[in-house]
Amino acid sequence: MWRNYLTVGIRSLMKNKVYAGINILGLAIGMAACLMILLFVRYEFSYDKWLPNSDNVYQFQSWYQDKDTGEQNKLQMTPWPAGKAAAKDFPQVEKEVYAFSTEPVMIEKGVAITIEDFIYTDGNLLEVIELPLLSGNRADLKEPGTAALSQSQAIARFGTDNVVGRTLTVISRGKSRDFRIVAVFKDLPKNSHIEANAIARIDYVAWNSDTPDALDCWGCQNGFVYLKLKPGTDPKSIEAQLPAWEKRNIPIQRTGEASFDAGEEQDWHLVNLKDIHLGEGQDGAMRPGNDKGTITTFAVIALLILGMAVVNFTNLATARASQRAREVALRKVLGADRRQLIIQFVGESILVAFLAMLIALALVELLTPAFSSFLDADIRVRYFGEGGIVLPVIGLVLVVGILGGLYPAFFLSRFQPASVLKANKSSAETPGTGRLRQALVVCQFAVSIGLIICTGVVYAQTVYARTVDPGYKRDHILQVDELSRYQLLGRGQQIADAAKRVPGVQAVGRTGIGVATQNNSNTGVMVPGQKDPITIGIYSVDHGFKDAVGMSLVAGRWYRTDAPMDEVNAPYPPDKAAEAQLTARGANLVINELAAKRLGYRDPKAIIGKTFRVAMFSEEAGLMPVTIIGVVKDARFRSIREPLDPMMFVNSSTGGHTHMIVRFNGDPAAVRKGVERAWQSVAPDVPFDGRFSEDVIEELYNAEEARAQIFAAFAILAVIVGCLGLFGLAAFTADRRTKEIGIRKVLGARTRDIVRLLVWQFTRPVIIANLIAWPVAWWLMRDWLNKFDDRIALGPTPFLAAGLLALLIAIGTIGAHAIKVASANPIRALRYE
Repeated sequence: MWRNYLTVGIRSLMKNKVYAGINILGLAIGMAACLMILLFVRYEFSYDKWLPNSDNVYQFQSWYQDKDTGEQNKLQMTPWPAGKAAAKDFPQVEKEVYAFSTEPVMIEKGVAITIEDFIYTDGNLLEVIELPLLSGNRADLKEPGTAALSQSQAIARFGTDNVVGRTLTVISRGKSRDFRIVAVFKDLPKNSHIEANAIARIDYVAWNSDTPDALDCWGCQNGFVYLKLKPGTDPKSIEAQLPAWEKRNIPIQRTGEASFDAGEEQDWHLVNLKDIHLGEGQDGAMRPGNDKGTITTFAVIALLILGMAVVNFTNLATARASQRAREVALRKVLGADRRQLIIQFVGESILVAFLAMLIALALVELLTPAFSSFLDADIRVRYFGEGGIVLPVIGLVLVVGILGGLYPAFFLSRFQPASVLKANKSSAETPGTGRLRQALVVCQFAVSIGLIICTGVVYAQTVYARTVDPGYKRDHILQVDELSRYQLLGRGQQIADAAKRVPGVQAVGRTGIGVATQNNSNTGVMVPGQKDPITIGIYSVDHGFKDAVGMSLVAGRWYRTDAPMDEVNAPYPPDKAAEAQLTARGANLVINELAAKRLGYRDPKAIIGKTFRVAMFSEEAGLMPVTIIGVVKDARFRSIREPLDPMMFVNSSTGGHTHMIVRFNGDPAAVRKGVERAWQSVAPDVPFDGRFSEDVIEELYNAEEARAQIFAAFAILAVIVGCLGLFGLAAFTADRRTKEIGIRKVLGARTRDIVRLLVWQFTRPVIIANLIAWPVAWWLMRDWLNKFDDRIALGPTPFLAAGLLALLIAIGTIGAHAIKVASANPIRALRYE
């Protein structure tokens, strides 16, 4: 019996090759999309699950919410004293370790290079996070001056991974430091929140001997705290005690009349290692994470495309029901019951799904390498074992086969033999009004139109983000990093002067904030008559910064070299006496428009000459009286996803700068080479790291561009699947209406009248589909755009364009076939009547 079902199924496919091809190709595309997204989803949820004993290891995260604006900043980082206080107060904590990532300098063959993803730790990180070792012993990372290297880093530095016992010398904070290598760990896979080429143990207290205030700074987030809890500990029970723990441990800082509680805007959370990648806290991450919403969106879209392919199968099967009516009737006359017929038709559907799956697997094998490269992931196709797709493949074939074949099977098996054979139903029209098929076509094109709209909106927002006026002249800027290196203390001005002499350079400035830099620095400003300080960003710049970055004044003036009060040159390492002297003297400051508004002045001109008190240095120094001498236009240095910062620029010629901004004209490559030579002439012991602002901005919005490309790919797949089904239905309908068309032509209908009739029949569902797709897409895209601080207006253009494009695609799909049918000689259609 089963062999007979298989034979009949194969014959049916061979007899109707066009319909079989449409069904198989459509299902193959949908299945391939589902399998690709399945691999992606599994990969995203696999982060850090490969780490042994990860169930008991947690990252201690600090999340901020500005009490004035409500803006949130959910950091993976947390202050160093927070980890020590947690380990002291909670007996459930078995081990605690603090780690921070940096890029120390190494002199190799006389050339200064940086080692990326170099982690310093104040404890044995290998015993908390059990990275797999190639050699050595994790317990040996027990004292300062020891280190572990990744396999690739060991080979890069020493030419071999047999390096246990050797010494690694790096330069950090201006000092040469030797580390004895005690272990080599395997290169970390990409599905980890950790990026590490080396892990070095230090004495953190001695490390900060020149800046002891960092050891009790609860507002300084520079690293990560990991807690290993005792087995059986409920992290929720610890989190429930954290509000009281904050009050016990966080001191209230008092600077003059200003007081600041670091715990007031800060909450702590325990996040398991396996949940970090997809967790809420993604700011300050070692490796950029993802969110469950994005993954869910892509999974839903893949299922919708598969659903469209199943709809094609159902539509074509029911539309062609009349061609199999006599077969059903004869089988019933010969003794087949309805259950057998249902099994036969569902079996044929599963056969089609199986053939489609073979093509889908071939597509997955071909596309996975490119897909993995595009996502910068390590996605691989495995059929067996952990992460194998054999069971999902079998399940997908059965589910798709049954869903696609169940309704047609019940529909076909209900035919009554007497009525079919008596009326010669083999050539009659399909029973029913066809409303179900019309509704399914509407749903298909609603999905396609919705995806086209989403693609257009995401692409438009990405273009807007890269081209919107940031408030300064962002073109023709070379941004040079590494200026904050300790070994460059006292040489910043010399480097800037050397860069100014390079041909093509127009202006050079040093700054503590630049194009898409990730650092944040805030302080409290006391407004006369107010009790609580206003939080304002504070960044060190020099006299040349305004011209170099291309900012414009809206009120007052910029800093002058002949005005002593315009400069705040604090010594480094910090000198309490010098800080107190500077504080007593006061200073002139320039702020941006938003800072003026936060301080209570909507008119920038009105704040010029006003005096405020600012926490500039340590608590002992008190509040510095500052006079506002200028207001610059708001400048967006960060992503448009983030809100604008109220900023205060402190003019300093001696330090506090992290970047050098070089404005130029002429050949960019020649200017960069010239600036690099100038840098190396002054600082050969520090690598040159210069990037053009266009490249920085391009990278800043890569995630948005990738999202637009993924939506575009899904939209194309949806359109292809929808058009395949539309073409099949159009071909069948035109064939079924051959005699009607012949009669119309005999009665005087012109070819264009027939074409318009056929085209209208299938474009009408597309027009209706817009009514469904537009509100859904508007709702989804509105929510997505609202995540940006600056965004495009959600106007009618993408909706009208998507609707028109879908209409043109539909007309193009059926137009050629309609013209062919309408141009046929009516004699051929009517000669047998």
